[in-house]
Amino acid sequence: MDRRLFTSCLALGVLGAQFAKAQQARKTYQIGYLALGSRPDDGATPAALRQALAELGYSEGKNVTYVGRWAESMRARLPALAVELVAMSVDVIVTASSGAARAAKNATSAIPIVMALSTDPVGQGLIESLARPGGNVTGMSDNAIDLSAKRLELLKEAAPTASRIAVLWNAQDRAMTQRYREIDRAAQALALSIQPLGVREPDDFERVFSEMNRERPDAMIMVTDVLTTLNRKRVLDYAEAHRIPAMYEFASFVHEGGLMSYGPSDDYLFGRAAVYVDKILKGAKPSELPAEEPTVYRLVVNPKTAKTLGLNFPQSLLLRAEPIK
Repeated sequence: MDRRLFTSCLALGVLGAQFAKAQQARKTYQIGYLALGSRPDDGATPAALRQALAELGYSEGKNVTYVGRWAESMRARLPALAVELVAMSVDVIVTASSGAARAAKNATSAIPIVMALSTDPVGQGLIESLARPGGNVTGMSDNAIDLSAKRLELLKEAAPTASRIAVLWNAQDRAMTQRYREIDRAAQALALSIQPLGVREPDDFERVFSEMNRERPDAMIMVTDVLTTLNRKRVLDYAEAHRIPAMYEFASFVHEGGLMSYGPSDDYLFGRAAVYVDKILKGAKPSELPAEEPTVYRLVVNPKTAKTLGLNFPQSLLLRAEPIK
């Protein structure tokens, strides 16, 4: 090849690469968000996700926009909402529950899906394995099934005389039932008896409160999903009124008056999800990005609630806990 022709081709190639890079830099990405819960008053996607992406260089309104869809606690709405996001040709879909991830996966095999929160995604068929997810789904596995046993241990440590533990969970949800079963298994090893309180709809809460009135538990664990979250004030008020020590999965419940919680924070989970989104937008394939389990967990306690319940946290527990003020 003539040297001048070769040089010209090489220059054109360099210019083409630079142009493509410049185009990518100017591109405005659209991030879809799918959740089972209720739309927030401001209609915005989670602040923790937006903040984490901002720290990675994604400025809302400049090189990224967000579009959210919420099922308002109606699981049957998720498939149609997922189809809406796919029709908008979003660049990535971030999901906030196993059900949302499943709906998104059923709606598209092309658009990458990042799980900010999912229980046992391998067992539920969302990914092939943590190490090699395969397909178009990756992200965070909340490890909630294993954590359920740990929560029981911590509750027993906080209330050492407790022997009968009530477990409140959505019995209609497979993932929540898995958590209940893990608590039940762990209870056997700790010589504790479990009082199962499965709910399927809001009216069931009055029934389980009546059951606890008849057979009072020494302590309680609430498994968190949309149904129990929407009815959390009823549970929090009942636990306080009847002086029942209760363990929750997220610190937000403790800030609302619950006794204690153990688990990863929303900031952590959405922060990790943002890292996945960033890598995918830069060209990584979801199938090649290993899914993760959280590595940071917080034990949060409410000293004011403990005082109301007449409970003294042991020093060994307080040394590991974050008391709220």
